[in-house]
Amino acid sequence: MAVNRYTNRKLSARYPTDLRAWQALKSHYADMRGREITQLFSLDASRAGRFSLTAGNLTLDYSKNHVNSATCKLFTRLAKEAGVPAAIEAMFAGEPINQTEARSVLHTALRSKISDTLALETPGVREVWEVLSKMEEFIDAVHSGAINGSTGRRLTDIVNIGIGGSDLGPVMASKALRPYWKIDMRFHSVSNVDGTQLADLKDELDPERTLFVICSKTFTTLETMSNARMARDWIVERLGHGAVEHHFVAASTNHDAMNAFGIHPDYRFGFWDWVGGRYSLWSAVGLSLALVVGMDTFRRLLAGGRIMDQHFRQAAMDENMPVLLACLGIWYNNFFGSETQAILPYDNRLERFPAYLQQLQMESNGKSVRMDGKAVKCDTGMIIWGEAGNNAQHSFYQLLHQGTRLVPVDFLLPVTSSGAAQSQQDLAIANCLAQSEALMDGFDEKGLEPYRVHRGNNPSNTILFEELTPETLGQLIALYEHKVFVEGVIWGIDSFDQWGVELGKKVAMSLADVVCGDARYKGTNPATKNLLQRVRKLRRI
Repeated sequence: MAVNRYTNRKLSARYPTDLRAWQALKSHYADMRGREITQLFSLDASRAGRFSLTAGNLTLDYSKNHVNSATCKLFTRLAKEAGVPAAIEAMFAGEPINQTEARSVLHTALRSKISDTLALETPGVREVWEVLSKMEEFIDAVHSGAINGSTGRRLTDIVNIGIGGSDLGPVMASKALRPYWKIDMRFHSVSNVDGTQLADLKDELDPERTLFVICSKTFTTLETMSNARMARDWIVERLGHGAVEHHFVAASTNHDAMNAFGIHPDYRFGFWDWVGGRYSLWSAVGLSLALVVGMDTFRRLLAGGRIMDQHFRQAAMDENMPVLLACLGIWYNNFFGSETQAILPYDNRLERFPAYLQQLQMESNGKSVRMDGKAVKCDTGMIIWGEAGNNAQHSFYQLLHQGTRLVPVDFLLPVTSSGAAQSQQDLAIANCLAQSEALMDGFDEKGLEPYRVHRGNNPSNTILFEELTPETLGQLIALYEHKVFVEGVIWGIDSFDQWGVELGKKVAMSLADVVCGDARYKGTNPATKNLLQRVRKLRRI
């Protein structure tokens, strides 16, 4: 049996605030907080080149940050003292680093090659490639017409039914990879429990050409199954009961529930308990995406993730892009007191990427208890928000430039357009570079009215890449996955559980019958009681 290097030590390292590197960073911050970023450039003519790092197809320019060489050396010391190298190896080895659920964390295995021999002894890992092959056979059959709807017509409208990572991942990636959609294939999604998305979709969908992909590991998720039943009722109403097995597929492991729903045995695709929801795009949860873009493109996405995995696992701490981004996040969160970070892609096809990162980062690291059960002694996580480039400029950039809060920014910038005229992408590039420059340099002149002054000195990263390809998208997603993990290791928290989302679900289940009038409220919250009374009055129950 392999030695558990990560979890056989004390459940958590010392509090990060007790680490010598943290204390050194605290002293270093006292010196750096008074320095202007423009001053750092004036002291180092080669700063722009020296404070850049390339991994795969991505180049990270982090020169517009409140850091110097001493800062970066302390980042490396902090990562090492917090045990990041050992934690990385523990994750890739399949050790149960998700301690509260006693699970391995192996979304990296989903995009690995079998020759990588990544955690092959972990139950389920050797099945990864079988599921991928089964997905490919199914997708090819749908595209060729070997698998059709119940009336013999081709299935061209793919509707993903899921929530959380089972929705955000496929939706984000489908928009990002819009140029790769197969001819006649269309992607749709349904997630919210209020039912309006499906109600609106019915007006544009032809049931004979529609295939629903239900994504729920347990096949019990309230929102997902509520929408799935509505979709089934619609198909039955329009095409009859026998049509269900032709128009529904599922990514799930609950075969009894799939039997009861009517999922065809050959239309079921499994995944494993070491695949967290917000990391599940790489698994069979990505089936709806793969149906629209084709399995060849989906495999290119996986290959991009693997490129970043290899960099993360092999690069030294001082040349490791996810580690550097994590340390920068901690630098601004815990030392500068920033509470939020903006993600600003200058390609509209990445418009859902900020929302995707919201779940990835805030669900992962929004924790107040360490893995040893003790309360944290420093802030964890930041509020993640953002919008596609120029739209954001006409929305909230006012706050970034002249507001009172320090908001670190990640600019995501492709050089080549992903489908529009290059002249328009040139305008996007000019705007992105201009905004990062203006955030750093600011604007002030003698006699200028105060309301025209831009204070500047706002930090940003620019992640530059040639074009938004499947490989590049895979690298971007994996980059932030690993960044989140490193932050969690340093803070001593479990980045892979999400107990904070369970309580609200439990309470909602207890209220469902009360809202519809089938039961009386037995809770003790006076505000809820009053609101329920008003709901019943408005609905005339």
